[in-house]
Amino acid sequence: MNTLLTYKYMLAAAFLFVTAGCTKLEEERFGNLSPETYYSTEEEALSSVAGVYQKLSLVIDIGDLFRIAEFGTDEFVVPGRASGGWFDQNQLDIILHETDRNNAMLARAWNNLFLEIGTANAVLEGLDASPNKDNFKALIAETRLLRAYGYFYAMDFWGNVPVVTVARIDPANLPLTTPRKDVFQFIETEIQEAINDLPSMTEVDKSSYYPRFTKESAQTLLATMYLNAEVYTGTPQWQKAIDACDAVINTGAFSLETDVVNNFSATLQRNSKELISAFTNDPSRNAGGNQFILYTQNGLDQQRYNLPFTPANGYSTYQEALDRYEDGDKRKNLLQYGPQTYLDGRPLNYPDGTQLDIIAVKDLISAQDNEGYKVLKYTPVGTTWSGYNADNDYVLTRYADILLIKAEALFRLGNQGDALELINMIRDRSDANALDALSLVDIEAERAREFIWEGHRRRDMIRFGTYFTGRWAFKTKDTPTWRGIYPIPQEQITANPQLEQNPEY
Repeated sequence: MNTLLTYKYMLAAAFLFVTAGCTKLEEERFGNLSPETYYSTEEEALSSVAGVYQKLSLVIDIGDLFRIAEFGTDEFVVPGRASGGWFDQNQLDIILHETDRNNAMLARAWNNLFLEIGTANAVLEGLDASPNKDNFKALIAETRLLRAYGYFYAMDFWGNVPVVTVARIDPANLPLTTPRKDVFQFIETEIQEAINDLPSMTEVDKSSYYPRFTKESAQTLLATMYLNAEVYTGTPQWQKAIDACDAVINTGAFSLETDVVNNFSATLQRNSKELISAFTNDPSRNAGGNQFILYTQNGLDQQRYNLPFTPANGYSTYQEALDRYEDGDKRKNLLQYGPQTYLDGRPLNYPDGTQLDIIAVKDLISAQDNEGYKVLKYTPVGTTWSGYNADNDYVLTRYADILLIKAEALFRLGNQGDALELINMIRDRSDANALDALSLVDIEAERAREFIWEGHRRRDMIRFGTYFTGRWAFKTKDTPTWRGIYPIPQEQITANPQLEQNPEY
């Protein structure tokens, strides 16, 4: 068991103050020793850094942060059921691009994200105050990168957000809203400085170091930011995106797995050469649990996969997402649609003998049990269960994204040949037919096929413009571009009048 997983959830910094929701001051007491005396060894310090990882993992797990990254796209929907389950006006408003500043889901997501940032600030203050600070350079860099990831998601979702680097906010000096382009510059600087003290994947024993951040984790975040720089700052930075990708590629430490599902299989993913960053789950040790199967699958999947619980039949995808895959593309096998069977081919039937036939969502408010295609990315095959918690690790970033980021940046700079070669590497892995030519439409579609339900789609659709002009299922009209960022929750502005609401909200 690696050290980070062992200490997950064991936040052991004493009398540290964290910012919850950035403006709500809440004290969290984690022990009885001061940082100056507690952080005497790396193991002790890592026990606190592990808690920052746990909080950042919320961007990938099944909660509000993951949902606001996926709602409003053409690949993710949670319809209300005819039984009365799953109906939530807050999520429907996001799905339909009609949300406002009083949306409770956005408020919870903001609080979760700024709690991660505040916890990172607290841990950094503890590390900086320790007499052993000089021995903790790598841990300090690791925590700065964790905080940078938190601010990246805040910038991506809300655009203009307060930048706070202290563990406790002075009530007499509440933070101002920072313009998005300045948040971008802050994150970029933090990452660039952290890279110097982070180890490369080529320098560590992956079996013991996984899944902690490395130089390549930092370069991947830079590549993602540069890919979206025109959205965030008004100025494209395609060459910088290529350079960041090359920094990862040139290590030779990563390669594509033979099958994309290997990255999400509990029995295979920790040996994956494709994963760059992930979050471990070990529910048997009360150290996190993956609940995608619980939230996604139809109740009959309890029988199909011999699950110790009945799935809740929530998360679903649209016809438009299914239609992107050609027959023969192995990634299409991850979607469940049409008549369903057991793994041995027998019909999967309801108690009345009727076979489960999964169809597209027809009713966003009162869908029937069989409406809504499923995405079986975190496969239950080979998974170990503790109740409804699986031990599949959450995937944050993987090498396939590096290849597709570079491909898009090359194409936008006019190099179609090299871009096409990279796109076809991804397609070849899944037995999809090679493309003979390339367009931006092709690139967006390939990213959608490869990264379905990995939290990229909203960001990609905004960059390509389809978030605003596209049509799918229940989206029947254009979306104004100001909805490319979410409103700052009203409760935050009420708590801190120094914050400025985003335009039009």
